[in-house]
Amino acid sequence: MKITTLLLLTLMMTVPAVSQTPLLGGELSNSAATSVADIDEVLPRMKEIGLNTVLVPAYWELMEPEEGMFDFTLIDRTIDVARSENLNIVFLWFGAWKNSMSCYAPGWFKQDTKRFPRAQTASGKPMEIASCFSDNVLQADLKAFKALISRIAQKDPQHQVVTMIQIENEIGMLESARDHTALAEKAYNGPVPANLLKALGIKKGGTWSDVFGTDDYADEKFMAYHYACYVEQLAQAARSIHDMPLFVNAAMNSRGRKPGDYPSAGPLAHLIDFWNTGAPSIDFLAPDIYDTGFKSWASQYAIPARPQDGGKVKNRLFIPETRCSGNCGVRALYAFGEHDALGFSPFAIDQASPSETANITKAYNLINQVSSIEPKSKKNNWGLLFDQEDSERIIDDDGTVMTCRHFYTLPWDARATDGSVWPEGGAILIKLGKYDYIMAGCGVVVDFKTRTEKEQEQQKTLGEDGFTESGEGVESKPSDKFKGKRLGLLSVDEIEITPEGEFVYQRRHNGDQSHQGRHARIGTDDWKILHIKLYEY
Repeated sequence: MKITTLLLLTLMMTVPAVSQTPLLGGELSNSAATSVADIDEVLPRMKEIGLNTVLVPAYWELMEPEEGMFDFTLIDRTIDVARSENLNIVFLWFGAWKNSMSCYAPGWFKQDTKRFPRAQTASGKPMEIASCFSDNVLQADLKAFKALISRIAQKDPQHQVVTMIQIENEIGMLESARDHTALAEKAYNGPVPANLLKALGIKKGGTWSDVFGTDDYADEKFMAYHYACYVEQLAQAARSIHDMPLFVNAAMNSRGRKPGDYPSAGPLAHLIDFWNTGAPSIDFLAPDIYDTGFKSWASQYAIPARPQDGGKVKNRLFIPETRCSGNCGVRALYAFGEHDALGFSPFAIDQASPSETANITKAYNLINQVSSIEPKSKKNNWGLLFDQEDSERIIDDDGTVMTCRHFYTLPWDARATDGSVWPEGGAILIKLGKYDYIMAGCGVVVDFKTRTEKEQEQQKTLGEDGFTESGEGVESKPSDKFKGKRLGLLSVDEIEITPEGEFVYQRRHNGDQSHQGRHARIGTDDWKILHIKLYEY
């Protein structure tokens, strides 16, 4: 099924429950599409892994090796092979900047530093980073980018293959929080633009230092706005030639680093208002998540609609890069389940081992299946993601209390207590109706209680047989009588879901598989969909 531009734009404007046709992606390593032979080999392999979308670099240096002379061989081949494999493509414009540096600019651009000046530190040290304050830099980049968009429009006029464009890659200043060239200093000593002051709710204007101060974080704000204004020029050009969703990606400000230690002024969550003001034509900012704390990073970029935004989602979560590992699959389940993510994409998936991609294949299969359920049938959904330190989440769904845990909180798997590092467990949890749920995932266990039952719950330690340890399971004469009602498992069925959204029964989970009706669970080595029905007694 093709992801049309209209559908993608709709996804960015609204937040349905586990959106149909999610972008199940993978980003190629940086040099994986630099030859026709590589493209011919890698794209069919990505299809076999289970992707429906491949993120592919578009290299300025190879597309315009001589100034004004364009070679679209690699772009054409990527589109042609993707069409034959029924894959979508998201092109990543490696133009003026890639991971802050101008390493993908053509040789003629790099060598002419007078026409195309480099950014400078406060000490005057030039860097391999083109200055975004130079109109010559902008015009050269813009000319090539417009040529790329025009070629895509010729090759794929109906948006059947190329569905989105990433403008530049991980923009940001390194070594210094901002550019100190003469052009940059002129802008820095000028007034803060009125549209930015208005967007930030600041009434008193002045120079950048007057309004924001003079520390590294103030300098970062200055650069963020001007990087965004630069990107806006490319975005407007793309819109006028071949309209499609556009985004920018960010390297995270992690591990206590300061602006310039990390790529300062990139499209980071704490700078979203600067980027949205400077680049209103960009549809969303996207995080590249490599560090720990996946859930925290994701939540910073999944910004829901606010009244002041007119009902439009402020930022839709899309993860164009994340570390390709054995935990990717459950993280994808979490992103789609908890945040209705637009898409998910492990980086350098072409270089990953089969053991690393197997979990992605299995997770994408589950996501495809649950995405076939009619949106009107879904009342709510959540994402679960657990590890050894963060192993439990309690969800109160209108009185139905779901205690969700990592599978290893149960006593039956020796790896839970033998010192092994717990693999992450995760799932998509979907409410179909009162006492009716779907759980799709790996390495999770959920029990269901009424609110009053949960409030009266006695904490018990389970032994290796799954029952309470000696002396903990017998209820002596209680001082308070049990109040209210309880929930039980009416049925837990393992199912598959057809592309038409029909549930196909596989087997009943009861007895040992549900601990005699106490919970629904999916082991850490399993990838399953469970249809869970409850009853009250």
